[in-house]
Amino acid sequence: MDLNDEGSHFELKEIQTLSGHTDRVWSLAWNPATGTDDTQPVIASCSGDKTVRIWERSALTRSWDCKAVLEETHTRTVRSCTWSPSGKLLATASFDATTAIWENVGGDFQCVSTLEGHENEVKSVSWNASESLLATCSRDKTVWIWEVMPGNEFECASVLQGHTQDVKMVKWHPTMDILFSCSYDNTIKVWAEDDTGDWHCIQTIGESSKYYLKSLPKIGHSSTVWAISFNAEGNKMVTCSDDLTLKVWEADIEGMRSGDDQVLWKHISTLTGYHDRTIFSVHWSREGIIASGAADDAIRFFVESKDSAVDGPSYRLLLKKEKAHDMDVNVVQWSPGENRVLASASDDGTIKIWELAANST
Repeated sequence: MDLNDEGSHFELKEIQTLSGHTDRVWSLAWNPATGTDDTQPVIASCSGDKTVRIWERSALTRSWDCKAVLEETHTRTVRSCTWSPSGKLLATASFDATTAIWENVGGDFQCVSTLEGHENEVKSVSWNASESLLATCSRDKTVWIWEVMPGNEFECASVLQGHTQDVKMVKWHPTMDILFSCSYDNTIKVWAEDDTGDWHCIQTIGESSKYYLKSLPKIGHSSTVWAISFNAEGNKMVTCSDDLTLKVWEADIEGMRSGDDQVLWKHISTLTGYHDRTIFSVHWSREGIIASGAADDAIRFFVESKDSAVDGPSYRLLLKKEKAHDMDVNVVQWSPGENRVLASASDDGTIKIWELAANST
């Protein structure tokens, strides 16, 4: 069914609820190397119960099962997890101030490296596209960039200071070595490496940015920015905030590829009036559907309107799933392998697998 046909109707079908964590589930990640023709999809989840769980779908029953519980490494809440692009390594960030690197060795997950340096809670971890760099961020207001060395060694390449509050998320651009961070200080920062190998902030996206005339309306977020996601092409970014809005930003991707560090991300749309509680998570699917998870226990889906205005695109609500979970929805993540399959996780301790399906009625 065509997403752009405004007469189309969709429903969110629950495929399975995955239970096992004994505390809130903060984050989850699809393994990008699975879910292809010859492999079943795999998901990692992490929780306040200090564990990481690995889930795999059975080829025979199509049912999801917990294949491994990674425990006794982190001593506090595990806040973030993400697979390397090759799917060979899993990074987990914890409130114990460490980031652990796990490798699947013959079906057994082993912690092969522990990254230390942050003063307190590590909130997020992200791999770059070539798997040569890892970024972490913390309540200590810093962002660290780690260089991936042979033999599962990680060397701190840079400590980035610029945020004035807790940094909630780090996210590498999907194709370029440009890093994005968002914070409790209401800003998004864009970081790049210069010719000398030093990393520096090339843009701060705030409520009122120096790149815009004072007479223009404020374009940045007015409260904590929780998450960042990119569209498939990498020329648009969506952010979500405690200010109850989603904002869409755009940049000249060809200019960025040519090394022009004057290329700026510009605000093109604000989605407001849809959420009445904090938006914790946002994720953009390959076919252009934006999913959001919020503190009102709902999951929403947005698509670009056919009749987008001349001065920029507008987005419409495709579907709102009330009571998707019994408590806050902390994360929504589209499957990298199957269209319109989504995973979500919540303070209620569960992970849910969904399919966004055309409504036959």
